[in-house]
Amino acid sequence: MPANDAYHPYEPHRDTRRVTRDGAGANRAALALHTIADIAAGFLGLWILLYLLEANQGNVFVGFVHGVADWLAGWSQDIFTMDVEGLRVVLNYGLPAVIYLLLGHGIAARVRRI
Repeated sequence: MPANDAYHPYEPHRDTRRVTRDGAGANRAALALHTIADIAAGFLGLWILLYLLEANQGNVFVGFVHGVADWLAGWSQDIFTMDVEGLRVVLNYGLPAVIYLLLGHGIAARVRRI
């Protein structure tokens, strides 16, 4: 093999490919969107779990999670009105969680392709 060849099989740490910054900003934006969607869905899922496990509503943490979940799901409140309270909470907070995940991950995938 010629001495000036860029391929060095015994030097795995050496990367001779051209380093470019193309798409780095799009990847960061996609990661941010992905993360925000996950956090929003996480708060909604946590509130559903706390409600179903009958967490103490007077607790500061439970109140905080409930407040954030109410704010995130404000647009979807009372879409489903049923007699079983637990099912109503699961549907009214679960729907926005699923929508945030689908939209956030879908938009992030489109941004990554830019």
